[in-house]
Amino acid sequence: MLITLTSEQETWLQARGARGEFASVEDAGRQFVDGLMADDMDGLAWAKPYVDEAREGVAHGEFVTLEAHKAHDAALLAALKG
Repeated sequence: MLITLTSEQETWLQARGARGEFASVEDAGRQFVDGLMADDMDGLAWAKPYVDEAREGVAHGEFVTLEAHKAHDAALLAALKG
């Protein structure tokens, strides 16, 4: 496969390669694609901040038990039914 980079992209990659961050421009490309594949396989990486926030809330006692949630739903349904 042939991928054409802009001169700016190539210069950027070559500079990082010179610093030892990549063995070559091709290696950089492979690492980039590996990262995309890992993100794609994870599929829910976008949700991590929300999960972390929820866990923090639970750690501070900010949660509703399942029983309380069911009772709330039952009361809501009863009110809607009249």
